[in-house]
Amino acid sequence: MRTLTTLTGNSQKLDGGAMFGNAPKALWSRWMTADEHNRIQLGCRALLVQEPERNILIETGIGAFFSPEMKTRFGVQEEHHVLLDSLAEHGLSHKDIDLVILTHLHFDHAGGLLSAWQPDSPPELLFPNAQFITGKRQWARAMNPHSRDKASYLADILEPLALSGRVILVDDDGKLPLLGPDWRFHFSDGHTPGQILPEIAMPNGPVVFTGDLIPGAPWVHLPITMGYDRFPEGLIEEKEALLSDLLSRSGRVVLTHDPDIALGRVTKDAKGKFTLSETTAQVVGLHE
Repeated sequence: MRTLTTLTGNSQKLDGGAMFGNAPKALWSRWMTADEHNRIQLGCRALLVQEPERNILIETGIGAFFSPEMKTRFGVQEEHHVLLDSLAEHGLSHKDIDLVILTHLHFDHAGGLLSAWQPDSPPELLFPNAQFITGKRQWARAMNPHSRDKASYLADILEPLALSGRVILVDDDGKLPLLGPDWRFHFSDGHTPGQILPEIAMPNGPVVFTGDLIPGAPWVHLPITMGYDRFPEGLIEEKEALLSDLLSRSGRVVLTHDPDIALGRVTKDAKGKFTLSETTAQVVGLHE
């Protein structure tokens, strides 16, 4: 039996204007409240997939590896490594994870691979018994980033990953026999080239971890993109294709950055706009 559990990681506060791209504040403030610095609250949610004899973790969030100065710059709210606490609540440690799937390698999705900041020692790569899965084109991008997103790829994360010898790269055919027939990958290039979005087959409809293609519920609305997206028009087309596909199959999405909604089923409202129904703030042991 396979079970799904969403796990809380470290949270952030980031500029609302950057997170909502060219949408004006008069619009996005209906969905998220900004603080006095124009920042909105964001989560860094992971998904634990437990299968017979293996534990699979999708994403690790931003973690706690940043120095205090960098934590302040990027709005990280907690000092400790929250994801490790979340794993412990379910009787696990990072040593119990067999596979870690990374949609992409930006630090707010892969930073949780590292131990928490210590003043006198560099962070260490956690998950010593895991293999790390990401897209082949995303890995190439991380190794040779464009100047526009170079700051999102950090050597502190990438170098120990490369040296581990445990990185598995997914080709564009989306197939990875290691995971088995109940898994597949969607690809998205709009946010960053080669982002992989894992889909898990479940009895009541497939579940897709949408990464930064759809970071939270407000971004289900097709025109809404982030200022961080490399190719916004292409991203909108990718989003429409994925949501249409999931709608036809009664699919659901797991949202990594939404502070309030972990899981929702793709539907359309009376005006024909994509939206989410059956939303929940947390998923624990979903097996259906």
